[in-house]
Amino acid sequence: MITKYLQILEKLFLGMRLDQEIASDLAQGIGIITLLAVSFLLFFIVKQLLKRYVGRFIRKTKFKYDDYFLGKKLEKRIAFLVPVYMIQGLLYAVAPDLHMLNAFIFALARIGEITTFTGIVISITDSISDIYNSFDVSKNRPMKGFMQVAKIIAIMICVLLVIGVLINKNMSDLLMGLGALSAVMMLVFKDPILGFVGGIQLTSNDMVRIGDWIVKGNADGNVIDIGLTTVKVQNWDNTISTIPTYSMITDPFINWRGMSESGGRRISRSIIIDLDTIKFCTPEMLEKYKKFQLVEKYIVKKEEEIAAYNKSHNVDTSSLVNGRRQTNIGVFRAYLTEYLKQNQNLNHNLTLLVRQKDPTEFGVPLQVYCFSAKTDWISYEAIQNDIFDHIYAVINQFDLKVYQRPSSYSINMMSDR
Repeated sequence: MITKYLQILEKLFLGMRLDQEIASDLAQGIGIITLLAVSFLLFFIVKQLLKRYVGRFIRKTKFKYDDYFLGKKLEKRIAFLVPVYMIQGLLYAVAPDLHMLNAFIFALARIGEITTFTGIVISITDSISDIYNSFDVSKNRPMKGFMQVAKIIAIMICVLLVIGVLINKNMSDLLMGLGALSAVMMLVFKDPILGFVGGIQLTSNDMVRIGDWIVKGNADGNVIDIGLTTVKVQNWDNTISTIPTYSMITDPFINWRGMSESGGRRISRSIIIDLDTIKFCTPEMLEKYKKFQLVEKYIVKKEEEIAAYNKSHNVDTSSLVNGRRQTNIGVFRAYLTEYLKQNQNLNHNLTLLVRQKDPTEFGVPLQVYCFSAKTDWISYEAIQNDIFDHIYAVINQFDLKVYQRPSSYSINMMSDR
Protein backbone atom coordinates (compact mmCIF):
# COMPACT_ATOMS: atom_id res chain seq x y z
CA MET A 1 0.00 0.00 0.00
CA ILE A 2 2.83 2.39 0.87
CA THR A 3 4.65 1.60 -2.36
CA LYS A 4 1.47 2.15 -4.38
CA TYR A 5 0.86 5.47 -2.61
CA LEU A 6 4.40 6.61 -3.43
CA GLN A 7 4.04 5.53 -7.05
CA ILE A 8 0.84 7.59 -7.40
CA LEU A 9 2.57 10.65 -5.98
CA GLU A 10 5.59 10.14 -8.20
CA LYS A 11 3.43 9.82 -11.35
CA LEU A 12 1.58 12.96 -10.31
CA PHE A 13 4.82 14.94 -10.13
CA LEU A 14 6.11 13.40 -13.37
CA GLY A 15 2.91 14.56 -14.99
CA MET A 16 3.95 18.06 -13.96
CA ARG A 17 7.04 17.56 -16.11
CA LEU A 18 9.41 17.35 -13.13
CA ASP A 19 12.65 15.45 -13.24
CA GLN A 20 12.49 11.79 -12.22
CA GLU A 21 14.79 12.26 -9.21
CA ILE A 22 12.98 15.39 -8.03
CA ALA A 23 9.59 13.71 -8.44
CA SER A 24 10.81 10.70 -6.44
CA ASP A 25 12.22 12.89 -3.65
CA LEU A 26 9.03 14.97 -3.46
CA ALA A 27 6.89 11.84 -3.32
CA GLN A 28 9.00 10.43 -0.51
CA GLY A 29 8.97 13.78 1.33
CA ILE A 30 5.18 13.92 1.19
CA GLY A 31 5.16 10.30 2.30
CA ILE A 32 7.19 11.25 5.40
CA ILE A 33 4.82 14.14 6.17
CA THR A 34 1.86 11.81 5.77
CA LEU A 35 3.51 9.26 8.04
CA LEU A 36 4.15 11.88 10.71
CA ALA A 37 0.60 13.23 10.47
CA VAL A 38 -1.00 9.78 10.69
CA SER A 39 1.32 8.79 13.57
CA PHE A 40 0.43 11.77 15.69
CA LEU A 41 -3.24 11.45 14.81
CA LEU A 42 -3.09 7.91 16.16
CA PHE A 43 -1.30 9.26 19.24
CA PHE A 44 -4.23 11.54 20.11
CA ILE A 45 -6.76 8.78 19.38
CA VAL A 46 -4.97 6.19 21.51
CA LYS A 47 -4.45 8.74 24.32
CA GLN A 48 -8.16 9.54 24.43
CA LEU A 49 -9.09 5.86 24.34
CA LEU A 50 -6.73 5.04 27.19
CA LYS A 51 -7.89 8.03 29.21
CA ARG A 52 -11.57 7.33 28.70
CA TYR A 53 -11.91 3.55 28.78
CA VAL A 54 -8.88 2.34 30.73
CA GLY A 55 -9.21 5.20 33.23
CA ARG A 56 -12.92 4.45 33.67
CA PHE A 57 -12.17 0.76 34.16
CA ILE A 58 -9.49 1.47 36.77
CA ARG A 59 -11.82 3.77 38.73
CA LYS A 60 -14.55 1.10 38.82
CA THR A 61 -12.32 -1.73 40.06
CA LYS A 62 -12.45 -2.64 43.75
CA PHE A 63 -8.65 -2.73 43.86
CA LYS A 64 -7.88 0.76 45.20
CA TYR A 65 -4.15 0.88 44.54
CA ASP A 66 -4.49 1.02 40.75
CA ASP A 67 -6.11 4.46 41.18
CA TYR A 68 -2.72 5.85 42.14
CA PHE A 69 -1.51 5.33 38.56
CA LEU A 70 -4.07 7.81 37.25
CA GLY A 71 -3.08 11.44 36.92
CA LYS A 72 0.60 10.64 36.43
CA LYS A 73 0.59 11.25 32.62
CA LEU A 74 1.06 7.49 32.24
CA GLU A 75 -1.59 7.04 29.54
CA LYS A 76 -0.14 9.96 27.57
CA ARG A 77 3.35 8.52 27.68
CA ILE A 78 2.19 5.04 26.71
CA ALA A 79 0.17 6.49 23.82
CA PHE A 80 3.26 8.38 22.62
CA LEU A 81 4.95 5.04 21.91
CA VAL A 82 2.47 4.51 19.03
CA PRO A 83 3.86 7.25 16.73
CA VAL A 84 7.41 6.50 17.88
CA TYR A 85 7.28 2.85 16.81
CA MET A 86 5.18 3.62 13.74
CA ILE A 87 7.79 6.09 12.51
CA GLN A 88 10.66 3.71 13.25
CA GLY A 89 8.90 0.82 11.52
CA LEU A 90 7.69 2.59 8.35
CA LEU A 91 10.17 5.42 7.83
CA TYR A 92 12.58 3.58 5.53
CA ALA A 93 9.71 2.01 3.61
CA VAL A 94 8.19 5.43 2.96
CA ALA A 95 11.44 7.18 2.00
CA PRO A 96 14.08 4.63 1.05
CA ASP A 97 16.26 7.17 -0.79
CA LEU A 98 16.28 10.14 1.64
CA HIS A 99 19.12 8.78 3.75
CA MET A 100 20.13 11.95 5.65
CA LEU A 101 16.55 12.98 6.41
CA ASN A 102 15.71 9.42 7.42
CA ALA A 103 18.68 9.27 9.77
CA PHE A 104 17.66 12.56 11.40
CA ILE A 105 14.00 11.60 11.85
CA PHE A 106 14.92 8.09 13.01
CA ALA A 107 17.29 9.58 15.62
CA LEU A 108 14.52 11.86 16.85
CA ALA A 109 12.19 8.84 17.06
CA ARG A 110 14.80 6.92 19.08
CA ILE A 111 15.24 9.88 21.42
CA GLY A 112 11.45 10.08 21.76
CA GLU A 113 11.36 6.36 22.59
CA ILE A 114 14.09 6.71 25.25
CA THR A 115 12.57 9.78 26.90
CA THR A 116 9.08 8.24 26.79
CA PHE A 117 10.24 5.07 28.57
CA THR A 118 12.06 7.23 31.10
CA GLY A 119 8.85 9.18 31.68
CA ILE A 120 6.94 5.92 32.13
CA VAL A 121 9.49 4.75 34.71
CA ILE A 122 9.18 8.08 36.56
CA SER A 123 5.37 7.89 36.49
CA ILE A 124 5.40 4.35 37.85
CA THR A 125 7.94 5.37 40.52
CA ASP A 126 5.72 8.27 41.60
CA SER A 127 2.69 5.96 41.73
CA ILE A 128 4.55 3.39 43.83
CA SER A 129 5.70 6.20 46.12
CA ASP A 130 2.09 7.38 46.56
CA ILE A 131 0.93 3.82 47.28
CA TYR A 132 3.68 3.40 49.88
CA ASN A 133 2.82 6.75 51.48
CA SER A 134 -0.77 5.57 51.93
CA PHE A 135 0.46 3.04 54.52
CA ASP A 136 1.17 4.06 58.12
CA VAL A 137 4.66 2.57 57.90
CA SER A 138 5.64 5.41 55.54
CA LYS A 139 5.62 7.82 58.50
CA ASN A 140 8.25 5.73 60.25
CA ARG A 141 10.18 4.66 57.15
CA PRO A 142 9.92 7.40 54.51
CA MET A 143 11.03 6.22 51.04
CA LYS A 144 11.01 9.52 49.19
CA GLY A 145 14.81 9.70 49.10
CA PHE A 146 15.08 6.23 47.57
CA MET A 147 12.44 7.06 44.97
CA GLN A 148 14.32 10.23 44.08
CA VAL A 149 17.51 8.22 43.63
CA ALA A 150 15.66 5.78 41.35
CA LYS A 151 14.42 8.71 39.23
CA ILE A 152 17.89 10.24 39.09
CA ILE A 153 19.35 6.91 37.90
CA ALA A 154 16.63 6.63 35.26
CA ILE A 155 17.32 10.18 34.05
CA MET A 156 21.08 9.55 33.95
CA ILE A 157 20.58 6.40 31.87
CA CYS A 158 18.23 8.37 29.62
CA VAL A 159 20.83 11.10 29.10
CA LEU A 160 23.53 8.53 28.29
CA LEU A 161 21.29 6.75 25.80
CA VAL A 162 20.31 10.04 24.13
CA ILE A 163 23.97 11.04 23.85
CA GLY A 164 24.69 7.61 22.38
CA VAL A 165 22.00 8.14 19.73
CA LEU A 166 23.32 11.61 18.87
CA ILE A 167 26.94 10.51 18.45
CA ASN A 168 26.07 7.01 17.25
CA LYS A 169 27.84 5.20 20.09
CA ASN A 170 26.88 2.26 22.29
CA MET A 171 26.19 2.86 25.96
CA SER A 172 29.10 0.59 26.95
CA ASP A 173 31.49 2.85 25.04
CA LEU A 174 30.02 5.89 26.77
CA LEU A 175 30.42 4.32 30.21
CA MET A 176 34.07 3.62 29.50
CA GLY A 177 34.55 7.22 28.51
CA LEU A 178 32.80 8.42 31.65
CA GLY A 179 35.45 6.76 33.79
CA ALA A 180 37.70 9.70 33.15
CA LEU A 181 34.88 12.05 34.20
CA SER A 182 34.13 10.25 37.45
CA ALA A 183 35.75 12.96 39.58
CA VAL A 184 33.62 15.61 37.87
CA MET A 185 30.49 13.47 38.32
CA MET A 186 31.28 13.05 42.02
CA LEU A 187 31.59 16.82 42.35
CA VAL A 188 28.37 17.52 40.45
CA PHE A 189 26.34 14.90 42.32
CA LYS A 190 28.03 15.40 45.70
CA ASP A 191 24.88 16.62 47.48
CA PRO A 192 22.60 13.86 46.11
CA ILE A 193 25.18 11.21 47.04
CA LEU A 194 25.62 12.58 50.58
CA GLY A 195 21.86 13.00 50.85
CA PHE A 196 21.27 9.43 49.73
CA VAL A 197 23.73 8.12 52.33
CA GLY A 198 22.19 10.36 54.98
CA GLY A 199 18.69 9.26 54.01
CA ILE A 200 19.63 5.59 54.39
CA GLN A 201 21.05 6.25 57.86
CA LEU A 202 18.07 8.35 58.92
CA THR A 203 15.66 5.65 57.79
CA SER A 204 17.54 2.60 59.02
CA ASN A 205 18.19 4.15 62.46
CA ASP A 206 14.69 5.65 62.68
CA MET A 207 16.19 9.01 63.61
CA VAL A 208 13.46 11.21 62.18
CA ARG A 209 9.98 10.71 60.72
CA ILE A 210 7.37 12.81 58.98
CA GLY A 211 5.48 14.70 61.68
CA ASP A 212 8.30 14.64 64.26
CA TRP A 213 8.93 17.81 66.20
CA ILE A 214 12.65 18.58 65.89
CA VAL A 215 14.91 21.44 66.92
CA LYS A 216 18.05 22.07 64.92
CA GLY A 217 19.64 25.50 64.74
CA ASN A 218 16.95 28.01 63.81
CA ALA A 219 14.58 25.23 62.76
CA ASP A 220 11.98 24.45 65.42
CA GLY A 221 8.83 22.67 64.28
CA ASN A 222 7.34 19.62 62.57
CA VAL A 223 9.06 17.66 59.80
CA ILE A 224 6.87 17.86 56.69
CA ASP A 225 9.17 16.29 54.10
CA ILE A 226 12.27 14.11 53.99
CA GLY A 227 13.86 14.35 50.55
CA LEU A 228 17.06 13.21 48.92
CA THR A 229 19.02 16.37 49.70
CA THR A 230 16.88 18.29 52.20
CA VAL A 231 14.62 17.83 55.19
CA LYS A 232 11.82 20.42 55.36
CA VAL A 233 10.63 21.66 58.74
CA GLN A 234 7.54 23.81 59.25
CA ASN A 235 8.36 26.12 62.14
CA TRP A 236 5.78 27.24 64.68
CA ASP A 237 5.46 30.60 62.93
CA ASN A 238 4.57 28.68 59.73
CA THR A 239 7.87 29.50 58.05
CA ILE A 240 9.68 26.65 56.30
CA SER A 241 13.27 25.70 57.13
CA THR A 242 15.28 23.40 54.86
CA ILE A 243 18.05 21.34 56.39
CA PRO A 244 20.60 19.33 54.35
CA THR A 245 19.80 15.66 54.87
CA TYR A 246 23.39 14.69 55.53
CA SER A 247 23.76 17.33 58.27
CA MET A 248 21.08 15.43 60.21
CA ILE A 249 23.71 12.70 60.57
CA THR A 250 26.80 14.83 61.19
CA ASP A 251 25.32 17.53 63.44
CA PRO A 252 23.24 17.10 66.61
CA PHE A 253 19.52 17.87 66.73
CA ILE A 254 16.67 17.36 69.20
CA ASN A 255 13.76 15.08 68.34
CA TRP A 256 10.78 15.41 70.67
CA ARG A 257 9.14 12.21 69.42
CA GLY A 258 9.99 10.37 72.65
CA MET A 259 8.07 12.99 74.61
CA SER A 260 5.05 12.63 72.34
CA GLU A 261 5.09 8.84 72.51
CA SER A 262 5.50 8.79 76.30
CA GLY A 263 2.17 10.56 76.70
CA GLY A 264 3.60 13.36 78.78
CA ARG A 265 5.42 16.65 78.28
CA ARG A 266 7.76 17.78 81.01
CA ILE A 267 6.99 20.72 83.24
CA SER A 268 10.11 21.88 85.06
CA ARG A 269 9.82 25.35 86.54
CA SER A 270 10.86 26.94 89.81
CA ILE A 271 9.65 29.75 92.02
CA ILE A 272 12.16 31.54 94.28
CA ILE A 273 11.00 31.84 97.88
CA ASP A 274 12.25 34.69 100.06
CA LEU A 275 14.43 33.14 102.79
CA ASP A 276 13.22 35.66 105.35
CA THR A 277 9.72 34.17 105.20
CA ILE A 278 10.74 30.56 105.98
CA LYS A 279 10.02 29.67 109.62
CA PHE A 280 9.03 26.94 112.09
CA CYS A 281 5.28 26.38 112.35
CA THR A 282 3.64 27.54 115.55
CA PRO A 283 0.50 25.75 116.86
CA GLU A 284 -1.57 28.64 115.55
CA MET A 285 -0.04 28.29 112.08
CA LEU A 286 -0.68 24.54 112.06
CA GLU A 287 -4.31 25.03 113.06
CA LYS A 288 -4.66 27.47 110.19
CA TYR A 289 -3.03 25.05 107.71
CA LYS A 290 -5.26 22.17 108.85
CA LYS A 291 -8.16 23.98 107.24
CA PHE A 292 -6.53 23.30 103.87
CA GLN A 293 -8.00 19.92 102.90
CA LEU A 294 -5.05 18.83 100.76
CA VAL A 295 -2.62 18.88 103.73
CA GLU A 296 -4.94 18.25 106.69
CA LYS A 297 -4.09 14.54 106.93
CA TYR A 298 -0.42 15.22 106.26
CA ILE A 299 -0.17 17.74 109.13
CA VAL A 300 -1.95 15.46 111.61
CA LYS A 301 0.18 12.45 110.69
CA LYS A 302 3.38 14.51 110.75
CA GLU A 303 2.54 16.00 114.15
CA GLU A 304 1.99 12.53 115.60
CA GLU A 305 5.29 11.37 114.16
CA ILE A 306 7.16 14.44 115.49
CA ALA A 307 5.52 14.21 118.92
CA ALA A 308 6.50 10.56 119.24
CA TYR A 309 10.07 11.35 118.22
CA ASN A 310 10.48 14.29 120.60
CA LYS A 311 8.97 12.28 123.47
CA SER A 312 11.22 9.30 122.88
CA HIS A 313 14.28 11.60 122.85
CA ASN A 314 13.19 13.71 125.85
CA VAL A 315 13.24 16.88 123.81
CA ASP A 316 12.62 20.19 125.57
CA THR A 317 9.89 21.61 123.33
CA SER A 318 9.87 24.98 125.07
CA SER A 319 12.47 26.12 122.56
CA LEU A 320 11.74 26.03 118.83
CA VAL A 321 15.33 24.98 118.14
CA ASN A 322 15.06 21.70 120.03
CA GLY A 323 13.82 18.48 118.45
CA ARG A 324 11.85 18.21 115.27
CA ARG A 325 9.24 20.70 114.07
CA GLN A 326 7.33 21.38 110.90
CA THR A 327 8.18 24.36 108.72
CA ASN A 328 5.87 26.42 106.59
CA ILE A 329 7.89 25.61 103.47
CA GLY A 330 7.70 21.89 104.28
CA VAL A 331 3.92 22.06 104.65
CA PHE A 332 3.70 24.09 101.44
CA ARG A 333 5.81 21.49 99.62
CA ALA A 334 3.47 18.72 100.83
CA TYR A 335 0.48 20.81 99.75
CA LEU A 336 1.89 21.28 96.22
CA THR A 337 2.71 17.58 95.93
CA GLU A 338 -0.84 16.60 96.81
CA TYR A 339 -2.23 19.32 94.55
CA LEU A 340 -0.25 17.91 91.61
CA LYS A 341 -1.32 14.33 92.41
CA GLN A 342 -4.97 15.34 92.20
CA ASN A 343 -4.52 17.35 89.00
CA GLN A 344 -6.23 15.34 86.23
CA ASN A 345 -4.28 17.19 83.55
CA LEU A 346 -1.00 15.56 84.58
CA ASN A 347 0.38 12.13 83.64
CA HIS A 348 0.68 10.32 86.96
CA ASN A 349 2.59 7.40 85.48
CA LEU A 350 5.64 9.63 85.07
CA THR A 351 7.83 11.42 87.61
CA LEU A 352 6.05 13.91 89.85
CA LEU A 353 7.80 15.81 92.63
CA VAL A 354 8.29 19.16 94.32
CA ARG A 355 11.83 19.78 95.51
CA GLN A 356 14.18 22.44 96.83
CA LYS A 357 17.21 23.39 94.78
CA ASP A 358 20.43 25.02 95.90
CA PRO A 359 19.77 28.44 97.45
CA THR A 360 20.97 31.53 95.64
CA GLU A 361 21.47 35.18 96.59
CA PHE A 362 17.81 35.71 95.68
CA GLY A 363 16.35 32.94 97.85
CA VAL A 364 15.63 29.21 97.69
CA PRO A 365 14.20 27.83 94.41
CA LEU A 366 11.26 25.47 94.84
CA GLN A 367 10.95 23.37 91.69
CA VAL A 368 7.81 21.76 90.32
CA TYR A 369 8.74 18.72 88.21
CA CYS A 370 5.96 16.76 86.50
CA PHE A 371 4.53 15.84 83.10
CA SER A 372 1.38 17.12 81.45
CA ALA A 373 -1.04 14.54 80.07
CA LYS A 374 -1.37 16.48 76.81
CA THR A 375 1.66 17.18 74.64
CA ASP A 376 0.37 19.71 72.13
CA TRP A 377 1.76 23.17 72.66
CA ILE A 378 -1.46 25.05 73.47
CA SER A 379 -2.75 22.48 75.97
CA TYR A 380 0.69 22.11 77.56
CA GLU A 381 1.07 25.85 78.14
CA ALA A 382 -2.47 26.10 79.52
CA ILE A 383 -1.86 23.27 82.02
CA GLN A 384 1.49 24.72 83.10
CA ASN A 385 0.09 28.21 83.51
CA ASP A 386 -2.89 26.97 85.57
CA ILE A 387 -0.52 25.24 88.00
CA PHE A 388 1.63 28.31 88.56
CA ASP A 389 -1.35 30.65 88.68
CA HIS A 390 -2.51 28.59 91.63
CA ILE A 391 0.94 28.54 93.24
CA TYR A 392 1.35 32.32 93.09
CA ALA A 393 -2.15 32.85 94.49
CA VAL A 394 -1.90 30.36 97.36
CA ILE A 395 1.67 30.80 98.59
CA ASN A 396 0.79 33.73 100.88
CA GLN A 397 -1.61 31.45 102.77
CA PHE A 398 1.47 29.56 104.03
CA ASP A 399 3.12 32.76 105.25
CA LEU A 400 5.67 32.59 102.44
CA LYS A 401 6.57 35.18 99.83
CA VAL A 402 8.01 34.81 96.35
CA TYR A 403 11.19 36.79 95.85
CA GLN A 404 10.79 39.78 93.59
CA ARG A 405 13.54 42.31 92.94
CA PRO A 406 12.41 45.68 94.28
CA SER A 407 11.21 48.09 91.64
CA SER A 408 11.65 51.85 91.64
CA TYR A 409 8.04 52.11 92.83
CA SER A 410 8.78 49.87 95.85
CA ILE A 411 11.85 51.90 96.75
CA ASN A 412 9.91 55.17 96.52
CA MET A 413 7.16 53.76 98.74
CA MET A 414 9.74 52.75 101.37
CA SER A 415 11.37 56.18 101.29
CA ASP A 416 8.00 57.87 101.76
CA ARG A 417 7.49 55.95 104.96
